[in-house]
Amino acid sequence: MKKMLIGLLSICTALLFLGTEALAAGSSAKPAQDTRPGISQYNSGVKLMKQGKYEKAEKKFEAALKKDPNLAEAHNNLGYSLRKQGPQNYERALSHYNRAIELKSDLAEAYMYRGVLHALMGNEGKALEDHSKLNQLDLGLANALQAAIASGEEPEGLDGLVNTW
Repeated sequence: MKKMLIGLLSICTALLFLGTEALAAGSSAKPAQDTRPGISQYNSGVKLMKQGKYEKAEKKFEAALKKDPNLAEAHNNLGYSLRKQGPQNYERALSHYNRAIELKSDLAEAYMYRGVLHALMGNEGKALEDHSKLNQLDLGLANALQAAIASGEEPEGLDGLVNTW
């Protein structure tokens, strides 16, 4: 009886090991590529934005939005790319930040970027409203926005806060 139990236990252990191997073989360390409409263009735009190529990034984000007009992150980064190209683009940038927030009310980066834009445009009250919201969403970004409001200058090192897919 004891030999039979040991034999069954050995078989169960072997089956368990084989089952684990089969599961591991079916999984992948590399995540599947996101095939949603506009994601490829969005990812290209983020890369260009991180390189400081804002005009080219603008085109990629616009292409992404043609494929998916409800991609909040693309609106946010299009607003950022426009803002970085100068005051002549501030109104368009503001409309894209607003749309990003409309689509995704917890997108902290959109509040950060919009708050900076409000500060640059001299709308300190609106910048402080975005700061207040950021205090609920992301304290690090809230602190960065507070510094930008205090200095009245564009903060450094905030490119590409929204990830690629």
